Amino acid sequence: MSNLYIPEAYESILGERETEHAIAAIKEFFQGELSTELNLTRVTAPLFVPANTGLNDNLNGIEVPVSFNVKDLNGRKMEIVHSLAKWKRVKVSDMKLAPNFGIYTDMNAIRPDEELDNIHSLYVDQWDWEMAIDEKERTVMHLKEVVEKIYRCLKRVEFFIYDRWDKVTPTLPEKITFIYADDLQKKYPNLTPKQREYEACKEFGAVFIIGIGGKLPDGTIHDGRSPDYDDWITETGDGHRGLNGDLLVWNSVLQNSFELSSMGIRVNPESLRLQLAERGCQDREQLPFHKRLLDGNMALTMGGGIGQSRMCMFFLKKAHIGEIQVSMWSDEDRAECKKHGINLL
Repeated sequence: MSNLYIPEAYESILGERETEHAIAAIKEFFQGELSTELNLTRVTAPLFVPANTGLNDNLNGIEVPVSFNVKDLNGRKMEIVHSLAKWKRVKVSDMKLAPNFGIYTDMNAIRPDEELDNIHSLYVDQWDWEMAIDEKERTVMHLKEVVEKIYRCLKRVEFFIYDRWDKVTPTLPEKITFIYADDLQKKYPNLTPKQREYEACKEFGAVFIIGIGGKLPDGTIHDGRSPDYDDWITETGDGHRGLNGDLLVWNSVLQNSFELSSMGIRVNPESLRLQLAERGCQDREQLPFHKRLLDGNMALTMGGGIGQSRMCMFFLKKAHIGEIQVSMWSDEDRAECKKHGINLL
């Protein structure tokens, strides 16, 4: 069954050639802004990591990574990354970076279990970033400060595009609104998490939902999050839990909420043990990544991912992520998109 959504009377503002130019301009401009705002150094990153080390992102725990065996390494198994969430922390630790300095990189991944639609693709590309922090910065206040810095970068990109292609008009509000996932659940107890995101984004235009992965008052979770990178269990000191979240905006083309980034303060040994226990994943404590963290030999960090194709799709007012990146879609979806002026690359 197709999950394709066709906006009414959709017409791409930019043609294919202009779109390609704009994509290149957005990517070059944004990564410079992000690097400056957060003191990040660009590093190279792997496309695959060894299996059974704990380095790959487990996402929700049910997705199966693309894997292969390396003939010249005695058949050792490798996995295409789902994301670099844990690899980045190792890199920051090995580089011995001072607090408030970090790294960013281009992350390219394959997620074969994705349900394909306007915003989900088999191919994932994002800026993965990670920075060292002090113990005193493991607070929700510091999390908000960094989110606001990233949002300022997004606002600058929006003006950058409008200044060059004035038909692509700005829509982001001046400020981003912070909302705890449990408060959102209390406000809309009869709605699903996605429906709550819809209402929040429609009302505020841009929101950061705090506490993704931890249990809500009714025992559910707002959205899945692996237990071994973001800290979603630590108390924030104001009656809530969670030092992570998702940045979402209102997408005027799709008339829906639209996630641009996921980020958070990372687990320390205490919160890692608690989160592994809550998810029944204590066996991971014996993996190399987890053992190093539990032994206190990993830097305290925070970090996240910012979708490259997602960002371009949003700022260029595109109806489908396939207008930004080359991926695979069903013949039926391709035909339907062509019929409605959605040019899949």
